[in-house]
Amino acid sequence: MRANTLIMIVLAGIFGVLAVVLINIWLAGQRNALAQSNGVQASTVVVAAVPLKFGDALSADKLREIAWPAGAVPAGAFKTIKDAMTGNGARQALQTISANEPILASKITGAGQRATLSAVLGEGMKAVSIRVNDVLGVAGFVFPGDRVDVLLTRTVRDSEGADKSFVDVLLQSMKVLAVDQVADESKDNPQVVKSVTLEASTKDAQKLTLAAGAGQLSLALRQTAASQGETTERVTLADLTGDTPDDVARRQAEFDRQKAAEAAAAEERKQANEKIDGLAQAVERVGSRIDQLSKVKPTVAPAPQPQEVVKEVVKYVQPEPPARATIGVFRGVKLETYDVPRQR
Repeated sequence: MRANTLIMIVLAGIFGVLAVVLINIWLAGQRNALAQSNGVQASTVVVAAVPLKFGDALSADKLREIAWPAGAVPAGAFKTIKDAMTGNGARQALQTISANEPILASKITGAGQRATLSAVLGEGMKAVSIRVNDVLGVAGFVFPGDRVDVLLTRTVRDSEGADKSFVDVLLQSMKVLAVDQVADESKDNPQVVKSVTLEASTKDAQKLTLAAGAGQLSLALRQTAASQGETTERVTLADLTGDTPDDVARRQAEFDRQKAAEAAAAEERKQANEKIDGLAQAVERVGSRIDQLSKVKPTVAPAPQPQEVVKEVVKYVQPEPPARATIGVFRGVKLETYDVPRQR
């Protein structure tokens, strides 16, 4: 057997054993997780199978049961559909319930009851209606579920026989149960109404009833989260015109601040306009210069005339050899010359 084959067999055996060990560890972890999940006691909760609106009657086809941890069941929830339908007569939704939202006893009526204001009222609370119009009712922007302050405007005659008018904040953070005959909190279309029904304690109900005959009631819409009361004071006609020196000084300071802000803004606009005018003038000058340059005909330089090039030619002329030549002959020490013709 070759050495490479033996090494491959040993490695395959090692990897196989390692795979078996890892699988056993993973299975043990799964068994532990399953054992822990089985330790939590499960329960069921009835939820809405379809969205429900105010006044919708509950039926078995509109409800369903889902699994829910037993230790986290909401207060007032029903475990089975049978429990939710127990009693003589159908139950109705008292408010909007979304799909898969738990059905709570506080959100539905009792068996055989109708979805009326009496079912919506809190413990020991009363429903009182007051007459409003398009102005006193905040232009129809008050809906069921909102919080409002009730203002009382009245006129009384003092000891001197003069009429004095004033406004008091009668009640604060009153819950609106219905507008006209509509108590559905899902309504969100503004509409002018003639009456608003408020939830009030017995004493507050007495105040509202007495105030309705003593003067004119109007509503002031509050922020949804602003449910806490605040300190108020009576406002009279003197408060409309009777300014204190501090009020005058504060108003004058505000006026001066606004005037300074307007002057600063005007100065900034002026500087900006000046810059724009300067740029416009510069652009206009550049445009005029371009127009002038475009009207000037370009001067064309004459083409250079070709010049005659004179070349100096030097010719070498072989000089004419002389016709005769002088030949010298020594005779002894004596030189004798002879003039003989040159042969060509």
